[in-house]
Amino acid sequence: MGYARVSTVAQNLDRQLEALGEVDKLYVEKRSGSSRKRPELEKCLDFLREGDTLRVKSVDRLARSTRDLLNILSDLDAKGVKVEFIDSPELSTNTSMGQLVITLLGAIAQFELDLMHERQCEGIAIAKAKGKYQRPNALTPEQIEEARRRIADGVPKAKVARDLGVSRSTLYVALDGKGSYATKEAAQEALAS
Repeated sequence: MGYARVSTVAQNLDRQLEALGEVDKLYVEKRSGSSRKRPELEKCLDFLREGDTLRVKSVDRLARSTRDLLNILSDLDAKGVKVEFIDSPELSTNTSMGQLVITLLGAIAQFELDLMHERQCEGIAIAKAKGKYQRPNALTPEQIEEARRRIADGVPKAKVARDLGVSRSTLYVALDGKGSYATKEAAQEALAS
């Protein structure tokens, strides 16, 4: 079996097809590899049976992320299917070295994902401390005033919140001038006390 993919219809498959050579069945795709949900890939994976070998020119043609690659290889391994990467034979799963390298890549990918998440959390914490990381308030000052008028006219807070497209808790926080709805003066007073 063979699988070839380019990201756009304007790109050419010739180099991949030449590298794959003669295969019993060929699946060709012209779409981004950012998602595993690709029609031709799904057909290919469904068709493969125990003892088959899937030939792909390079790792990035099969998957764009290490996590997707490892998931696909794991699924194929469970079916008894080997994968041969023409450009990177050391990653081919039909060898002990390939299986070792794939396992190491999986561990490294998970480690990098964990580090990236830690860095992201640290960056967000620093930005929040500097007051630079804030989502915009769900309600504008005008909407808060409108809500106050409607509530004073006897409209239930739940209905006002629904009409404004926010939760009741968001409405309560905005009406109380707390959290991100606090004025600078109120926030400074709170910090001083």
